[in-house]
Amino acid sequence: MGQIIEGIDRHQALLFPECLDDYVGEDSAVRVIDAFVEMIDLAGLGFNAAPAATARPGYHPRLMLRIYLYGYLNQIQSSQRLERECGRNLELIWLTGRLKLDFKSIADFRKDNGRAIRKVCQQFVALCRDIHPRDANLVAIDDSRFMAVKAKAKNYTRSKLRQKLGEIDKAIERYLGEMDRADEVFEQTGTALPEARMERTLRKLEHL
Repeated sequence: MGQIIEGIDRHQALLFPECLDDYVGEDSAVRVIDAFVEMIDLAGLGFNAAPAATARPGYHPRLMLRIYLYGYLNQIQSSQRLERECGRNLELIWLTGRLKLDFKSIADFRKDNGRAIRKVCQQFVALCRDIHPRDANLVAIDDSRFMAVKAKAKNYTRSKLRQKLGEIDKAIERYLGEMDRADEVFEQTGTALPEARMERTLRKLEHL
């Protein structure tokens, strides 16, 4: 009789790594996000990086950008989902330094910095198109190293580049628009967009 693969006992004591960095692989995409955000010029892109002189301290724009770029890369399309992932997703926990952000702070940052966030997303997508896991040489960003492609097929003419940039802009607009719609639904109903869609479906089924 064949054996069955079983998990460990949930009540068994474990010795997890003491360092949060041990949970994220050296070639993880989140390290690219982290290195990229450290490189960008916040003021030049239109972000206000100065801390508030009064009231409750705010989150740094670099922290918020790490969250948004991670959400864009993984198609997490609502501030509520980003809030949940910050508390349970090890990659986001690593990116945020274990900070547990509320969805309103995440949503407000997008509303206050929409144009600048679009610029960052454009630059990040352009970087991702140059970084590829196969058929490449290494490129160094600070103390991290990533793969970069030099194939002729990746060379673009001006018209082809304009077309690609237009496609990137449309994809970014769709993503941020979906987040706006999800947040609007949540503000009106108190229900996240996927759950709201499910509730509407169930109501329709009840009348069949």
